[in-house]
Amino acid sequence: MSIKPIVTLGDPRLRLRGEPVDSFGKYLHELLDDLADTMRHAPGVGLAAPQLGVALQACVVEVEGRLHELVNPTIVRSSGDDRDLEGCLSIPGYVAYVTRREKVWVVAQNRHGRRIKVAGAGVLSRALQHELDHLQGKLYIDYLASMEELIPVAASGEASGTGAGEVATPLA
Repeated sequence: MSIKPIVTLGDPRLRLRGEPVDSFGKYLHELLDDLADTMRHAPGVGLAAPQLGVALQACVVEVEGRLHELVNPTIVRSSGDDRDLEGCLSIPGYVAYVTRREKVWVVAQNRHGRRIKVAGAGVLSRALQHELDHLQGKLYIDYLASMEELIPVAASGEASGTGAGEVATPLA
């Protein structure tokens, strides 16, 4: 369990597609612990293995005090649309409006290989989709028509130029 450096935009490891996890032992447990520690220290609400330079299908999401450890996750159902500000620990200093599914249902495995289900709406839904994108080498900026849609974030955490002082928590 330790805080690891987060891979940032420009590092080719950020675009790695995670390989399926088939071993649920000590290495995976340490990776999940490192993901949670690093995410909390950043701070963010999610972090995926490729953001630590590890090409595995593993990520963590923590919303409202509940930590979800997801191994080999897949979105099996979704509904509605939601457009909101989104940030990423791998693209520090910027946020952008991204349209995501309003609700998602995810099937995954836990750290012991048991099948789990997670249903999410709002921030949890957005974070789940964001992290699962990372596992495919996809970033939230891939949804933008142009990099000009990025909004610089002031040191205080407020998005500058939004007029409403909206704050976006970096998802991962």
